[in-house]
Amino acid sequence: MPNWKTLRKKLQVYYQNTAWCNRDLIPIPPERRTWGIWGYFGYWTVSGSCISAWSTGSTLLAFGLSPREAIGCVIAGGLLTGLLAVACGWMGEKHHIGFTVASRFSWGMRGSYFPVLIRIFVAWAARLLESLSAPSYQAGQQADMCISLMLMLLTGFAHMKNFFSESSHLATNDFIGMLIWYAAFVPLVLVKPERLQVPFAVSFVLFATSCFGILIWAVVNAHGPGSMFTTTPSTINPGWGIMYGITAILGAWGAGTLGQSDWTRYANRRFAPTLSQLVAAPVTIAVTAVVGIVVTSAANDLLGQVVWNPIYLLADIQEYYHSSGRARAGVFFASLGMVSTQLAISVVLNSVSTGMDMAGLCPRYINIVRGSYIMAIIGICTQPWQLLSAATKFLSVLSGFGVFMAPLTGVLLADYHIVRRHRLNLHDLYTGNPSSIYWYFHGFNWRGPVAFVAGMWALLPGLIATVNNDTNNPSLTGWIRLYNLTFLVGLAVSFTAMAVLGYLFPPPGLGLQKPFVVEGEEPGSSNKIEEVASTSGKMEKEGKGNEGDSQV
Repeated sequence: MPNWKTLRKKLQVYYQNTAWCNRDLIPIPPERRTWGIWGYFGYWTVSGSCISAWSTGSTLLAFGLSPREAIGCVIAGGLLTGLLAVACGWMGEKHHIGFTVASRFSWGMRGSYFPVLIRIFVAWAARLLESLSAPSYQAGQQADMCISLMLMLLTGFAHMKNFFSESSHLATNDFIGMLIWYAAFVPLVLVKPERLQVPFAVSFVLFATSCFGILIWAVVNAHGPGSMFTTTPSTINPGWGIMYGITAILGAWGAGTLGQSDWTRYANRRFAPTLSQLVAAPVTIAVTAVVGIVVTSAANDLLGQVVWNPIYLLADIQEYYHSSGRARAGVFFASLGMVSTQLAISVVLNSVSTGMDMAGLCPRYINIVRGSYIMAIIGICTQPWQLLSAATKFLSVLSGFGVFMAPLTGVLLADYHIVRRHRLNLHDLYTGNPSSIYWYFHGFNWRGPVAFVAGMWALLPGLIATVNNDTNNPSLTGWIRLYNLTFLVGLAVSFTAMAVLGYLFPPPGLGLQKPFVVEGEEPGSSNKIEEVASTSGKMEKEGKGNEGDSQV
């Protein structure tokens, strides 16, 4: 008979685990704070310089904006994204806690499972939507498409015999591309978050080289930025169009900025992330999107069609030059840059942040690495190639998940910055019983759900109309326009509601601060944690901490 008690203990990710914390959830201790200002610049070169940034700017042209209006939108949206990242990351650089733990003071110890589950679902949805971004590459995400494209340049990969049945909606070459992608992604998950600066820098160099290489090709051959800059006027109401464009930029990075504290908690000093967020975030987003807009315009003159996705563009370039040796080599190396950035983005979204959220669900047995692998397995088991052929409305719902992310952001920001004024009792964030000030009513803080619903309900009619393809109904025009401004409206309404509720019904323990220390949660588990806490006290006595901080 197996000794289940021994097996359970071996499965635990580290022996000090409790029901509310493990090594990856506790406030990051000093020896793991390795990220400085240049590290965060590297982070934003990955988050801001990526295929999504390129495509977002270009798709604003398809929405009806002129190139100049689209460029203005991405600049304004990038600046607002930087400010939002600073606001969401503040608790990480000050208290060294991530989103998973921070949710506990806004929603309650048990209520915090709701925003964490929402984020996990959004991470899966983002992976799924990327996987379904191309009908001709049903089995893989954008990086898989690049891998497939690279293999096509070297072999007869494009015409490989399909060994899957037609009912599977899966091609053999697509499946091979996906397997190669996972073979590259899985080892990166093992790299600790505090050691990711170098891989991020390498990814940025490769992607930037690809971007500017394509830009030079397009501008030189088209003799300028293309005729769209002079002949394409705005085809929609400029006011609504520009607001939609700015919201599209915020929506694309909103989910990431909500979890910004997952990364800023690794800061080696206060304000190390701030300059990077304020400068690198808008610059990288804006520059990448502008490059995408210019290339889309110039390539339109050369190829005779608007190609907003750089991967499609590379395939069209190869065809334009009849697969000549030079074209094949250029497309191969450009695809390599695209693969590198998507690998880095997957590490950002599906490794640290999602791994932390998964760890928050079961800290005893799940850490960042295990959580990342669980998400990868879920991504395969859901068979996205099947959803592509049979769940159009479901995919529309997934793409509108900003309806839920924006209110979550508003709730967290209002509670932390306005209601609590940056003061937290870290000890009670890891105490799962009524002695914690964050226990509220049986572990639930009613203020969070009320503010969340306030920011969400007005956006649902527009989402439903979009899902049902009822966008031409005059009676729904107002709701659809409101839905097009999802992130701004949802964040503003929930932020205001949470601030008002906090003022009228102050939560218990406002202004109370206490460092992280866990005692008596598990026999033999408190010694090391107390040692870490005593290190915090020593730092504060020596004047190394900031007033109001709970250093660990």
